[in-house]
Amino acid sequence: MSDPARPTGALPVAGGWCWFDRVEVIARGSRSEVVGLGDLTKGDRQRLSMPRPGFGGLSMDCPRIMGILNITPDSFSDGGLFLRPEAALMQARRMADGADILDIGGESTRPGAAEVSADEETARTAPVIAALRDGGLALPISIDTRKAAVATAAFGAGATILNDVTALRFDPAMAGVAAKAGVPVILMHSIETPATMQDDPRYDDVLLDVYDALAERLAVARAAGIPEDRLAIDPGIGFGKTLEHNLALLARLSLFHNLGVPVLLGASRKRFIGTIGAEAEAARRMPGSLAVAMAGVAQGMQMIRVHDVAETRQALRLWQAATRGY
Repeated sequence: MSDPARPTGALPVAGGWCWFDRVEVIARGSRSEVVGLGDLTKGDRQRLSMPRPGFGGLSMDCPRIMGILNITPDSFSDGGLFLRPEAALMQARRMADGADILDIGGESTRPGAAEVSADEETARTAPVIAALRDGGLALPISIDTRKAAVATAAFGAGATILNDVTALRFDPAMAGVAAKAGVPVILMHSIETPATMQDDPRYDDVLLDVYDALAERLAVARAAGIPEDRLAIDPGIGFGKTLEHNLALLARLSLFHNLGVPVLLGASRKRFIGTIGAEAEAARRMPGSLAVAMAGVAQGMQMIRVHDVAETRQALRLWQAATRGY
């Protein structure tokens, strides 16, 4: 909830801007039920309400905007627009005015995309990251990659966060590289590979299946030497999910706070937005993307990954003003 009429005894969601005074208990094979705070253990209450540690040098007590920069010829929305280094640098500096994090990637992970070699992906991303740092950009930069060699080069160039769409599954060396680099890591849920992930994806219960999978990947990351306070998760909207799967996840995003780490929502311009919003052209899905982003903020998502940084910043300011009075 974000209503200003907050009852006595309500608790903050993850130490942030939302609050709760009851919870929905969800279990496999049974109907969910809503219970009061008195029905929770002390550990349950603490895990859901305690402030999350800072991530990538940013506090998690307000929503953070991650701006997407795809240095690719074939990304679903902006492929080819920023492939030239000059165009990529200009776009990065433009987004830096409103973003809290820049997320730079050199391989498209859209449905059906082919794999790019590590050398090519590195050649696209590392020089741009280095140029941004040489130009004085202090903003956190995340490298969006599933390959350890690309991540290593990006960290050497000045990237400070790893955003792995496979949650360290694709490259066996990735967990060790991230642990050694000491960088914060975003673990995203996905299935299969970009080339096959939309080939009839199925789940027993998409909400709990994704939750359990992320819990398992968090355990793997911790075992590899990445501490809890350097981990965040992303339920992977649109990655191996149908429209119905995406909506089921969006309706109960707040469940993922129970994993105890910051949560990122990345739904910008995705196909389901075009389907529901009746817009076939990905670049014209900004209004729908804003609606989904604010729905995520209303459930306490600490990070929102978007293409349209300035528009999202404006929408967020208005959402905050309407719900918090400033």
